[in-house]
Order: sequence, then structure tokens, then C-alpha cells
Amino acid sequence: MPAPLPPTPANDGLPAKLSWRQALRVYREPASLRMLSLGFSAGLPLLLVFGTLSFWLREAGIDRTTIGFLSWVGLAYGFKWVWSPLVDRLPIPLLTRALGRRRSWLLASQAVIIAALVCMALTDPQVALAPMVWCAVAVAVASATQDIALDAFRIESADVEHQAALAATYQTGYRLAMIWAGAGALWIAARAEAPASLAGAAAPYQHGPWQTAYLVMALSMLPGVLTVLLSSEPVPAPVAHARNVREWLRGALVAPFADFLGRYGWHAALILGLIATYRISDVVMGIMANPFYVDMGFSKDEVAAVTKVFGVVMTLLGAFVGGVLSLRMGVMRVLMLGAVLSAASNLLFAWLSTRGHDVTALIWVVSADNLAGGIASSAFIAYLSSLTNVQYSATQYALLSSMMLLLPKLVAGFSGKYVDAFGYNDFFTATALLGLPVLILVALAARAQARGPGRQL
Repeated sequence: MPAPLPPTPANDGLPAKLSWRQALRVYREPASLRMLSLGFSAGLPLLLVFGTLSFWLREAGIDRTTIGFLSWVGLAYGFKWVWSPLVDRLPIPLLTRALGRRRSWLLASQAVIIAALVCMALTDPQVALAPMVWCAVAVAVASATQDIALDAFRIESADVEHQAALAATYQTGYRLAMIWAGAGALWIAARAEAPASLAGAAAPYQHGPWQTAYLVMALSMLPGVLTVLLSSEPVPAPVAHARNVREWLRGALVAPFADFLGRYGWHAALILGLIATYRISDVVMGIMANPFYVDMGFSKDEVAAVTKVFGVVMTLLGAFVGGVLSLRMGVMRVLMLGAVLSAASNLLFAWLSTRGHDVTALIWVVSADNLAGGIASSAFIAYLSSLTNVQYSATQYALLSSMMLLLPKLVAGFSGKYVDAFGYNDFFTATALLGLPVLILVALAARAQARGPGRQL
């Protein structure tokens, strides 16, 4: 890895401005390539308990209000900071000795994800919805645990100057997995349908095709398992050994939060407010996206091709652009750009709701929305990474990334009731308006960064 250049005050504490060639070269480094594969492992479970699952449930006849409330399964991601100190400090018997602290937790969480996805595949929501919910909870908790360990693995694998590039390659792998978990799962389910239903204008619900799709998704976690086994454990920050349980709890639970508050002081409230709301418009809107496609009459193949391929390719482009722009312009400027684009793109869905079954319009809207989301995500991950102390990387990053999802997921649980009461057009417009306070918070955070001597926000 090339030696970092000294930071300058003009670019948010990043290295002196790099040439385009220097900025692009970082994507060929080993740490970036590892994050591509591990990002795939992290991105695969998400849609399988959210977007793809909501499509499955809506096709099975589950009402929108119930689907909205089931999105609260995602609160596991919002509360992962509760058990992140365990992932940060607690060894897994035998496994940690063999693989190291980060890789042992990664492998254990991946094993649970695979088992829970198999259980989901074997459950028919029309017959028994409760077991499906518990399986989805298991996937979400294990996936959140994988995220904790993976975020720490990423942060400890490179210096601050390279975190934007790692975030971009992580997002690339993540979004490739979302193509597979979204478009791939829908495509497999469509191909596995009985021939009679394929010939009909309105195919009746079948459980078998979804079972096949989710079993394939479970097998698709294996590349991530191999990457963990073949990767080397990053060198952790030195941690003092606790002499008793009380001292261990203080170091694992209290110290990471005290360190964060001590470093940022009153700025911490502003930072946490920004983190808690930055992705709210996207998260709330996303819960009803697949039920919207089903209700608008789009087929599995159309949704797979447009929203899970065209859209995700645009997200990859956005993540790449966001990573490069962050290196050249600074994270805060790109953070503002992402916030503006993300809120504005939701208005396009309001327009789409007036178009009926219009595949061309769907392509343009989904592509624009995902381009905006990719730029925002890449800058936001780099921003979160810059806030952590490497000594408490897993705990602090888990806290910050959990804050990103907690409020949005709580609000998103009521999205189905809102759509039932006011319709899709008003819903998408309302989600765009949710993004307006974020612009103010980004501006305040940028000003606080510029005025706060000795604080790197």
C-alpha cells in the first residue's frame, strides 16, 4: 500500500489532492479486492429478509400493513451496537484461536445465515407465517453480527486515507450480491414455476419456486466463507488484558462510548443526529418498493431485469464515483451531494406511480434512484469510518451504523399503513420530504468540522 500523503485542512483531513490515476490505482490493492468479496457476503442476506421477501410475501397474498410491520425485523441492524462489544472483545472457543478475532466471528455468523436461509426456504408463508418471521430474524441478527466483524476487519485493514476506496469496493461487492439476491432470486423463482402458470396471464402463487430460489441463495454464501478462510487476520490494535470481569466490561462497554464522546464533545450530538437521519428517505421508501412493483403489475422478470440489474449497476457506478469524488473533493461535499440526490430521486417514484405498467419509465426512475444511492452510500461509509478509533473499531462503527438504521426502520414499519391510507403517490412524496432536514444537518456538521480545532469529523 503506498504511503499516505500528509493531510491538509482544505480537504476534510484527507491526503493532498491525488491525480485521477493515483485515485483509481487504489482499487487494485489487495485490501480493496478482499472487500469486494466480503462485501458480497454482507450484501446477500439483506434483500432476502427485506425486498425479495416482501415481493414473496405480497405474491403470497400477505397484506401491505403486515409487510410493513415485518420490516421491523431490520431493527436487528439498528440494535447491533448492543452486542458489538462482544464481537469486539469476546473470543469464540477454539475458532478464535484458529482464525483470529475478526475472522472467527465472520465465519460463525455466516454459518448461521446459511442455516436460517435454508429454514426460510422450507417454510411456506401462506401456511405458517410465524416460522418465516423467526427465520428472517435469525438471518437479520446473524447478518448484523457479520457486519460488525466485517466493518472492524475493513477499518483495521487500511489507513484512514484508503477507507473511501475500501468503502467503494465493499459497496461494489455488496451491490453485486444485491443483484443476485434480488434479480437472481426472482429469476430463479420465475424459471422454477410450473409451465401452466408461466403460460397464464396471472400466475397463481406457488411455494416451490421460492423454495428453490432461497436454497440457491443459501449456497451463495459459500464464496464469502472461502474468502474468510483464505484471508489473513488484520493486525488488531493492542488491547490491555482485563484483570477481572468488571474491568473487562468497562473496557468493552464503557470505554468505546466514552472515547467517542471525549473526542467529539458537543459535536457528538450533531454527528449522531446526522447519522440517524441521513438515509431515512431511502430506507422508508424501500420497504414498499417491491409491493409497489407487484401492485403495478410488473412481473418477476421485469422487476429482476430493471430494478435488480439496471438499478444495481447504477448503484455500483454511483459507489465508484462517490469513492473517487471523496478522495478528490472531500467526504463532506460528497455527503451533501448524496443527500440532495437521494431525497430528490424519491419524487421520481411518485411520478412513476401515475404511469401504470411502464417499463421504460421504471428503467429511468430506478437507474436514477440507485445512482444517487450509490454516491450517498460510498461517502457515508467513508464518513462513518473516519469517526472511529481503531482501538474500538467494531463497537464504535456498529454504534454509528446502527444509528443509521434505527429511526428509519422504526418509521418504515408504518409505511404499509400509510400506503393503504393515502396511496403510493403521497407516500413517495412524503419520503422525499423526510430528506430535507438531512441537508441542514450535513451543512451544520461541515461547519462544525471546519471550526472544531483538533477534531476530525
